[in-house]
Amino acid sequence: MITKPTPAWRRRLLILIAGLMAACFMSAPAAGASASVAAPVMNMQTPASVQAGEFQNRISGVLRNAEGPLADVRITVTGEGFEGETTSDENGRWVVEVEEQGAYEVELDESTLPEGAALAEGQENPRTVTFAGTTNITTLFLFGEGIVLETTSFWNVFADRAVAGLSFGLLLALSAVGLSLIFGTTGLTNFAHGEMVTAGAVLTFAFAAIGLPAFLAIVLAVIAGGALGYVQDAGLWKPLRKRGSGLIPMMIVSIGLALALRYIIQFFFGGATQQLPGAQGRILDFGPVSISQNNLTSLITSLVVILLIAFLLLRTRIGKATRAVADNPALAAASGIDVDRVIRLVWVVGGALAALGGILWAYYRPGVSFNMGQQILLLIFAGVVLGGLGTVFGALVGSLIVGLFVEVSTIWLEADLKYVGALLIMIIVLLFKPEGILGRRERVG
Repeated sequence: MITKPTPAWRRRLLILIAGLMAACFMSAPAAGASASVAAPVMNMQTPASVQAGEFQNRISGVLRNAEGPLADVRITVTGEGFEGETTSDENGRWVVEVEEQGAYEVELDESTLPEGAALAEGQENPRTVTFAGTTNITTLFLFGEGIVLETTSFWNVFADRAVAGLSFGLLLALSAVGLSLIFGTTGLTNFAHGEMVTAGAVLTFAFAAIGLPAFLAIVLAVIAGGALGYVQDAGLWKPLRKRGSGLIPMMIVSIGLALALRYIIQFFFGGATQQLPGAQGRILDFGPVSISQNNLTSLITSLVVILLIAFLLLRTRIGKATRAVADNPALAAASGIDVDRVIRLVWVVGGALAALGGILWAYYRPGVSFNMGQQILLLIFAGVVLGGLGTVFGALVGSLIVGLFVEVSTIWLEADLKYVGALLIMIIVLLFKPEGILGRRERVG
């Protein structure tokens, strides 16, 4: 038998968790202050004037002609008060890191090209590139005939974007699975889920800022995310359910809670973007595909956690009970399942998954800000709706589609439009399959 917590016990728990979070937030540096957590130096070939790992915004490319990669070709980047240069490596790759986003002029020094190599006709040199909602810009110079080389370069870029999309889709899936579990068991559309994502990244930064090792800071932040989910349900959502509040009023309450949490985080954390320890991971090359060490770690971590959640849902008693509650709460209760206990567990798991998703999102961007959860909340909803409301595996499939489309679409679309394109795909799919990809048809009315 499960003993229900007393009101006094609940108040003490709320005070304890609130005090822990407040202490963590206040330990973080204020906006504009430099973080006490140093990022490691990236393993890249750059000149002394451009320190690798110093900045988070990158301009890169690959130089190849019909004979193969072009090495030791000088590239100069100027703009926004910045001037730096680098040379291409033995694979023809080059990277320049800049401090601020904006418009930059990229110039290839043709005098450093190998004998017989020349830019293709019509190639703009120098050329202007502009950051727009992304921290990475790829610009390609074509040589010789250009047509075959453009195809080769396109597939290199496509492979890079596809791998990045897979990593982004899986970290979206972590948050989307938690949101889908909550919707499936309670029917609540929780707009405060984005702030639970933010809390994971902010708490990790706060724990690291007080001197804890990065791994321990991440583990504690995930645990705190689960505790935040527990407190939300115990202090707000369960009382509202007991009072018989409708789903629309509860959704409006979640919007108000989202605004309150967002600006409480801003009050303690500040408005500046901070970096987690190890945010500037080195770039790894796997044949034609390049991926940062952080994104590869994020991809593997997300995949392992999602497989674990799938195993728990399919093979354990609590997982089967969760699916029973999501399918029919009244019938589950009549079968002897403690519905309140299952819902409470779902909130804890959903909060922990959202916190982990926020941490991986902070490494992917990279950076921690008070409104980072709000920035991807619509994409999380898109993944859930596209896959099918209330279906965990649908949230996974929908998130993967959204993540892949967001990253791959930047080959053809402006970076500012990549999120719009993902939402457009969701609308088109729902026009033809309103229940989502893996959702069930239901009669309304």
